[in-house]
Amino acid sequence: MATTTQEPAGVARARMMLQRARWAASAFAGYDRERVLRIASAVTEAASARAAHYAEWAVRETGFGVVEHKRLKNELCSRGIFEHYRDEDLVSARLDPERKIVEIPRPAGVIFALTPSTNPVSTVYFKVILALLTRNAIVISPHPMARECCTDAARWLADAAERAGAPDGAVQVVEQPSIPLIEALMADERTNVILATGGTAVVRAAYRSGNPALGVGPGNGPVLVDATADPAKAAQRIVDSKSFDNSVLCTNESVLIAETGVADPLLEQMRRQGAHLCTPEERDRLRNYLFPEGHFRVAAVGKDAAWIARECGITVPTGTRVLLAPFDLAVPEEPLAHEKLCPVLGLVQVPDAKRGIDVSRAVLRITGAGHSAAIHSNDPATIMAFAAAVNVLRVSVNAGSSTGSAGFDTNLAPSMTIGTGYLGRSSVGENLRPHHLVDVMRVAYNSDPAEPFGDFTGLQPWTALPGRAAAPAQSPAAGGAAEETLMAELREEIRRLVLEELQQLNRR
Repeated sequence: MATTTQEPAGVARARMMLQRARWAASAFAGYDRERVLRIASAVTEAASARAAHYAEWAVRETGFGVVEHKRLKNELCSRGIFEHYRDEDLVSARLDPERKIVEIPRPAGVIFALTPSTNPVSTVYFKVILALLTRNAIVISPHPMARECCTDAARWLADAAERAGAPDGAVQVVEQPSIPLIEALMADERTNVILATGGTAVVRAAYRSGNPALGVGPGNGPVLVDATADPAKAAQRIVDSKSFDNSVLCTNESVLIAETGVADPLLEQMRRQGAHLCTPEERDRLRNYLFPEGHFRVAAVGKDAAWIARECGITVPTGTRVLLAPFDLAVPEEPLAHEKLCPVLGLVQVPDAKRGIDVSRAVLRITGAGHSAAIHSNDPATIMAFAAAVNVLRVSVNAGSSTGSAGFDTNLAPSMTIGTGYLGRSSVGENLRPHHLVDVMRVAYNSDPAEPFGDFTGLQPWTALPGRAAAPAQSPAAGGAAEETLMAELREEIRRLVLEELQQLNRR
């Protein structure tokens, strides 16, 4: 007797979410830029209004990070993201008469977005706003440790989007995520692209799904301070960065490499900023606590320096923000040379900048290839040599790496998804941006000068009809009537798509 394979709990309902998202994406693809910006702006305002609310909720639910810093990240990933990209037109046709090419942006369709526990709501904000700016539908799958705050945030944004005119189902959330459910949805044919932000296992599963995936890799950022650096500025920036949200950003500094010519004044300035330099005995206690049996203790993720010190039996001054743990060799056998998502910073002293570059490379050979590094220096030659030598795709100069590599206090693209490129076995080699979620279709005319290029002025691909020239400018009243007509056409198109899908299901 034949047996049937039963799908894991919740998969059938989640597949319906993907189908609903597919219908929403089909309708959304016909929106013009004005309507897209109106929706994205409304969602941005809704997200910003609850930045503090979800910051507190995320810390309470996960136990990671600092409320004020998470509030800042939520602001940066809502209003900051929208303001950065609002002038980029990811909707309208682009004309190039000289090359006789028309470029038409095509949204990816349905995005399945995995979000982490360390930067939960800020990543939900970031991915939803990018999806809406590019006319994509998005289904959020939150990390189980941050499920409640992320589910509520996604619903809040979905409601704001629909009230502003987005198609029903453009923003959805998997309320009870599980590994079997996530794997099924990643492999579903209705998923057009996966945005995987999280641990290596999650990213690798996304790549194995058979669907296009944009994933990231782990960080382990070295930070080099050479003899030309300003010790006071470097100290403040490093301590601020390493303690930012208790170091849960994967762009944080992992190992400080200080040239001996600047080490003493640098460490003194870091002490003034709230860094505690561990004695050898304290360092050993810290190492043993953080890396029992060679693996990082998850309970320490996102905890503050004082909490970690108490757990290790280390006495530190009031106001300590960072624990400095000195060691000699950056080798895989040294646990403190590995990634640490907490305010513990490894420390290696080197005789010169060249040796510092060598140690930085060694740190990245352990893990973190393609991710981030930082340097504090006033010597362009050293900066260039460092950048050329380290196997990363972003180097912050005289800036904290946590927010610098994430683009929040540098002019890199602001992002919560940091691609590591070929070096880190990632399909994207830069900070994730809206253009990664859009294909560009090109209409290319015969290059023969005798063949004229058409006049596409005023035509938009999603509203153009065969045999009709561009419509003249309309009055506001006429424009409103035209939008009502377009909405009626879109509703009819959704009904047609639903019937078509149901017919296909009945034939299976």
